[in-house]
Parts: sequence; structure tokens; C-alpha cells
Amino acid sequence: MKTDIEIAQACEMKKIEEIAQKAGINEKYLEKYGNYKAKIDLNIFEELKDKEDANLVLVTAINPTSAGEGKSTTTVGLVEALNQIGHFTIGCIREPSLGPVFGIKGGAAGGGYSQVVPMEDINLHFTGDMHAIGIANALIAAVIDNHIHQGNELNIDINNIVWKRCVDMNDRSLRQVTIAQGSAANGVERKDGFNITVASEVMAILCLATSMADFKERIAKIIVAYTKDGQPVTVKDLNIVGAVAMVMKDALKPNLVQTLEGNGMFVHGGPFANIAHGCNSLLATKLASKLADYVVTEAGFGADLGSEKFIDIKSRMGGLKPKCVVIVATIRALKMHGGQAKEDLKEENVEALLKGVANLEKHIETVKEYGLPYVVALNNFTFDTEKEKEAIFTWARDNDVTVIESDVWANGGKGGVELAQAVVDACSENKEVKFIYELTDSFETKVKKIAQKCYGAKSVILTDEALKTLDLLRNLDLDMLPICMAKTPASLTDDPKILGRPTDFDITIREIRISNGAGFIVCLTGSVMTMPGLPKVPAAERMDVLEDGKIVGLF
Repeated sequence: MKTDIEIAQACEMKKIEEIAQKAGINEKYLEKYGNYKAKIDLNIFEELKDKEDANLVLVTAINPTSAGEGKSTTTVGLVEALNQIGHFTIGCIREPSLGPVFGIKGGAAGGGYSQVVPMEDINLHFTGDMHAIGIANALIAAVIDNHIHQGNELNIDINNIVWKRCVDMNDRSLRQVTIAQGSAANGVERKDGFNITVASEVMAILCLATSMADFKERIAKIIVAYTKDGQPVTVKDLNIVGAVAMVMKDALKPNLVQTLEGNGMFVHGGPFANIAHGCNSLLATKLASKLADYVVTEAGFGADLGSEKFIDIKSRMGGLKPKCVVIVATIRALKMHGGQAKEDLKEENVEALLKGVANLEKHIETVKEYGLPYVVALNNFTFDTEKEKEAIFTWARDNDVTVIESDVWANGGKGGVELAQAVVDACSENKEVKFIYELTDSFETKVKKIAQKCYGAKSVILTDEALKTLDLLRNLDLDMLPICMAKTPASLTDDPKILGRPTDFDITIREIRISNGAGFIVCLTGSVMTMPGLPKVPAAERMDVLEDGKIVGLF
């Protein structure tokens, strides 16, 4: 079997003009980045404003293994399959971060014969969106420290600056740093730290803004620090809203690329779902919804994280109405949740598999909380056995659960035809989405509903530091904002070592961060970090570029 990159490099891509034409995009809105990728001018929305919205399909998953369970692959394969059975479909996924590309998990352009191309470009610098976000973030940081150095007219408390620098790389050594060491010419020495770029509030704003005007309004409201008497200092106070918007002018436009089978795919925005809201841009999703009959999009990690945020944050803010949820599961992940050692997951173990189904059951229950129909996609791996497959399908029949075998990794769209038909049937139910909580609920009620309904927790505990920030939230009248929970994706709990479907556990919120521009409150639980680290043997060690420019070792 060829590697992902070998499959992608063998693809004869179509010119991006042809992909745009197929998607119904007038060439006057196309801003080409070479032959195979383009940005779409936002003025297209005026032309499409009266068109009906597509059927929106959300792809989520169970709690995954460290390598992921093929959620992006399923998303791409489902786009191919829906088009094969006669439903014009466009996909929307997130841009990969270089952190996981060079770390463990890899990129986010699908896999096997269900990929988005040009794969190398998408997984590396693409159209420069990540760079723009990093520079916008750096501009805000630089102006804060320059303002302090030049006299601190805003009376900023250097011990209460909440804006962090960022870089799009897993670099644990940057979590806590001291800046401006040395002479006074270097600025005012203080403690600082870095987030990974995908956790920057600028990224969240890019993904939730509906226009340049909305983007600027959100940037203006970012709280970067507090004064010595406790008043918030915003980007508007720094007088750089226009400059940040200028840096982000092109990044705000959705990126159009193609699947291996020549179908349109928007790849735009890339927040992590464990530390951010984990969805592609609202602009890309809305644009696809005006162009296609069906739109397939993903939300990061499992239904406890990405899909909860997709509905309670993105759909609420953007007025999206998902019609169906696809829950991706794998036999290997179910065996892991049933107690099988990670190094033995390729070995047959029906007993562990059936025990691990409890994790899938919880994610199904979570999706039912939204009031939406669902389909379970069993993403096949070559080492799955017939006994294991029969066991999961027998469980499904006994429990009235629709489980469809998905072979899109090996066979592209034709491996997902049955899944595609099940999705069409589910969308026809035309159910109305429900939210887990209401914005009028108190902060405590919101986090308790998320923890109990999505995780199966008993209660929520707030540390003293979190309670202190909660008091600040109330004083600033911001406690009615939606909640963005930062939690390990590996477990329903806030402890990555606890697998399966645990009960009688608490979720501990150790820190609260206010993302006033994005429009939500971030709650950090357990030991989750907003700057990951690299593994002992980073994936970067197997990568290279040959003399002819060909990339090798990238998956």
C-alpha cells in the first residue's frame, strides 16, 4: 500500500479554475495561489445571499487513540461518496498546524484515497494564514510591551498582562519565559509565555467572524491586560485594530482546494478542539452552504469536545443548522477503551472491543442531547478482523444503532457509498438542533451541563484561581458568554489515563481565560496545555526534501 504522500503525489490535480467552476464560483471571485489553490473574495456573499442553505453534516468521533481515528479521512470520503450518489457536496475542514505535523498526530488533510490536495502545501505553509495569525498576535504583543516601555500611558499592570505570544510549533520550553532581560533599552522585564498559534484568540476570531467589519469589532474587544486599578485594557485602547485587520486581510478569505476525486473543499482556520473551539471558519462553512446541496464539515476530536463547541459556540453564533451527525469509531479505539494495551491494538480481542463500546454509547447519548439524528461510521483498518466486525454489528443490531462500515481510506468515495446514503436518510428527518445550555444560564450552570451531559461527570470543581476570575467575569458583565472547555481529548474525564466510560467523577476547572473578542470563556481543565510539546521521537526526524524538490516522509 502506498503512503498518504505517495497517493497524493500520484494524483493528477485539476486546475483550481475548474474546481471553482464546478462549485459555482464565478472566476472574478477567485484569487489564485498557483495552479491548485485559491482564496475566495468575500464579495461573493452578496451574490449568493438569497440562495437556500445546504444540508449540513457534522463529523465527530469517539475519544481517539493518539494517532486519531480518521475523522478527516471520513469527512473527505463522505464528500466523495455523496457526490458519487448524485448529491452535489462540498467539504469544509481545518488547516493543519505545524505542531502536530512535526510531532505525533500528523496533518489534517485526510488519508489514503480520501485526501485533500495539494497535500504537502496544505500541511505546510499553504496560503499563509497561519503566518498572518502569528504576525497579528505578535503585533499585539509587541505594541503592549512598547507601550509600557514608552511611558505606559494606559497604566498597564505588568503583572497582569493576559495576552501571550504564539508560534505554530509544539515547543514546551516557551510555555513560561522572561522577556526584556538585560538593559532598559530592551524594554521592561516581565514574565510572559507562548501559546501555539492555533490557540491564539486571533485564530478563534478568524474562525467566528462573519465579515471584515465583524472581525474588526471582535479584535477591538480583545482584553490584553488590566490596569493597576483592575480595569481591562483592549486592543482598541492600543489603537491598532486597523493594523491587525490589515495583516489579516487575505487570511480572512476562505481557501479552495480539491479532493483526490476532484471535488471542492474549503480548508480554512485551524483551532484545536482540546484547547480552542475546534472548527473550521464560519465564513467557509457559510459559503459552502450557499454553493452546494450538502456540506460535510468536521469538528475536532470527539463529541465531548469538538461537536459540543460546534453546536453551542459556532452554530449558535453563526445561525448554522446541522441536520445530521456522523460519529467516527474504530475497532482499535474501542479495544483501547476496553482495556487492551496500546501496543497490542492490532491483535484480535472481541472481549475488549465489546467492553470499550461503552465509550461509543456515551458519545451517542451526547449527540442525542442535541436532538439530531446520527450515523456511526466504523472506519476500517487493515488489521481489523471479521470476528471483531461481526461483534460490533451484532451489538449495533441489538441496540438499534446504525453502524455503517467505511472503507474510504482504501477505496475513496466508493468505499463510503452506504455511509453517504445513510447520511442522506438521516438528514431527511429534518430535526431542529438543541443547545446543551442557554446563554442566560449562569456560568456554573453552563459548565455543569456540559460536564454532566457531554462527559457524564458528577460535578464541576473550580479552583481558587478560577473562582477569582469568575468574580472578574461577573464584574465585567461577561459571564453570559458561551463556554469553551479545554480538556484532554483522550478521555471523557479531565485525566487522559482514564479510558472507557467512567462514572462518578468530577471535572476540575483550574483556570478561566476571557476571550472577549472571540466571544467565549475558556475553561482549562485538568493538566491540558495551550502549548503542547514534541514526543521523544518527533515525526520531523523522518522528513526530507529531495534535490528535485519532492517531499518525502510527510505521512
